[in-house]
Amino acid sequence: MNEEIYLDNSATTPIDPRVMEEMARVALQIYGNPSSLHRKGREGERVLTTSRKVLADFLGVRDSEIIFTSGGTESNNLAILGIARRYLRRGKHLITTAIEHPSVLQPFQLLEKEGFEVTYLTPDSRGVIAPQDLLKALKPETIFVSIMHVNNEVGSIQPIQEISGILKREKPEIIFHVDAVQSFGKVTLPPGLQGIDALSISAHKLHGPKGTGALYLKSGIMIEPLLLGGGHERGLRAGTENTPGIAGMALAARYSFVEINKKAAQLRQMKKQFISDLQTRHPWIRINGPGVDEKESAPHIVNISFPGLKGEIIVHALEEQGIYASTGSACHSNSKGESHVLQAMKLGRAEMEGAVRFSFSARTTQEEITRAVQRINEVISGLKQLTEKMAGV
Repeated sequence: MNEEIYLDNSATTPIDPRVMEEMARVALQIYGNPSSLHRKGREGERVLTTSRKVLADFLGVRDSEIIFTSGGTESNNLAILGIARRYLRRGKHLITTAIEHPSVLQPFQLLEKEGFEVTYLTPDSRGVIAPQDLLKALKPETIFVSIMHVNNEVGSIQPIQEISGILKREKPEIIFHVDAVQSFGKVTLPPGLQGIDALSISAHKLHGPKGTGALYLKSGIMIEPLLLGGGHERGLRAGTENTPGIAGMALAARYSFVEINKKAAQLRQMKKQFISDLQTRHPWIRINGPGVDEKESAPHIVNISFPGLKGEIIVHALEEQGIYASTGSACHSNSKGESHVLQAMKLGRAEMEGAVRFSFSARTTQEEITRAVQRINEVISGLKQLTEKMAGV
């Protein structure tokens, strides 16, 4: 079998061995419950304090504004359900987008059943939300807005700074949440998270452990806890903290933020070469999302439609050649397997059925990209010939 090349980093990333080593050290040596009053407990609490400061420093916020969770899904649920329910007396109108991750869309759907009104903003053909559409959607009853930073399927960067500016100018009491799971440690966030009231992150998207995440909650913002049964995390998230996982997340963040802009530039160059080489061989393919040189294009995600082919078949054929990619979100909620993101972008049926996502990480090399393109070209050419033969072309 060919040497494996992992290009599904938006689903999860392989854990950094240095992170794994630190987690093992903490698990074996600092095993006390952080809530315990004795020395072992205080050792655990120091790990939490240090890790909280690391994340807060990278985000430019206060240590006390970081809440540890089990991952991006819990962080999103806690922000959306917890804030909407806490402030429902102010109003019951909420705004999000039609291209959010299922861990955002499903909580909003639950809130609709609870009597809230939700406006779902639709993107342009590139998968980008227009700030003016948000402005038009505002109502006197609007209390909460949630918009992702980087779309997990097509890599479109949303104009969160412009959106936060509109909100603070038009109705500053509206609470603004950002799902930054796909951008934290990869794409620069606004300094000090200016204009953002809540923000979700996850460790396993940046070579950290699964089952660990955090929610930034601006000081003064109230929230209804989802988990009850203890005073952990300032009483906002009950349950003994995952000390080894949290230590691993902090260390993974340290490594991710080293020369973040340089890494992003390198990834963008690899993305550009990846697309160019595939289009040279297959000019009929479609790139979904912003153009690679546009500021709205994330450097690490490429979504390509191969009209006339099936995305699932392409993914399995690539697997046979040692290439790992996906047809979209690993947390897809659509039982038919259709991408709600590509639907919102108004792609045709053939483009949606033939879509494949390739996602890189800072550990992806130029040599891997070169070899991957060669194998992808061979797979696509083979499938194209087979499809045409079966169709009698």
